[in-house]
Amino acid sequence: MDIDLNADLGEGCGDDEAILDCVSSANVACGWHAGDADTMRAAVRAAQARGVAVGAHPSFPDREHFGRRAMQLPADTVYSGVLYQIGALQAIARGEGVRLTHVKPHGALYNQAARDPQLAAAIVAAVRAADPGLAVVGLSGGELVRQARAAGLRALNEVFADRAYLADGSLAPRGTPGALIEDEAQALAQTLQMITQGCVTALDGSTVALAADTVCLHGDGPHAVAFARRLRHELLARGLSLRAPG
Repeated sequence: MDIDLNADLGEGCGDDEAILDCVSSANVACGWHAGDADTMRAAVRAAQARGVAVGAHPSFPDREHFGRRAMQLPADTVYSGVLYQIGALQAIARGEGVRLTHVKPHGALYNQAARDPQLAAAIVAAVRAADPGLAVVGLSGGELVRQARAAGLRALNEVFADRAYLADGSLAPRGTPGALIEDEAQALAQTLQMITQGCVTALDGSTVALAADTVCLHGDGPHAVAFARRLRHELLARGLSLRAPG
């Protein structure tokens, strides 16, 4: 069984190179919530050196709040902004001889697109315009995945190793007690449950069915690198192959 292990990079808040040694795909910040041309280029080069797939990680224009503030923007504005960010990373990657493989929205853009059909459709349209060969990464079972598949694009259901879930399959909002899983054993158990059983135990104790094509590993916690290494080791020890889809 193959599984993709991904991480968000170029955000200036983690040990990107150490995390890259553990994952199979990387989502590179495109400057609107974090990063700039230099950090994008550095992330692409570091990923290329390790054979890690590279994707764009666009966001709302919100550096002040790290892209985590909910915003209500016209669909055309979202389309233009996402296309702009993908294009910037595409150009830098092309200069390094790398082709992007996927697009994963960041923060509030990601979470809102999981439940807002119009927002999801605008993101999908931008991805399709940039390169219809790009995969769209979205919350497992969410609207972004549905919209991408309806548009004929490859879509990947994403699950989270270190985030808790609500009974409806959405991520528990940051700030909610228990929303961030800091215990390694608990995060590992949740990840294995999602991959091998196709479900997750929500904060209220209910069991939520979900598909897992790719697992997100946040690289900005104080013990992120140690957990990344342990997670990689445990997945490989159970006979799973780490491989970026496509």
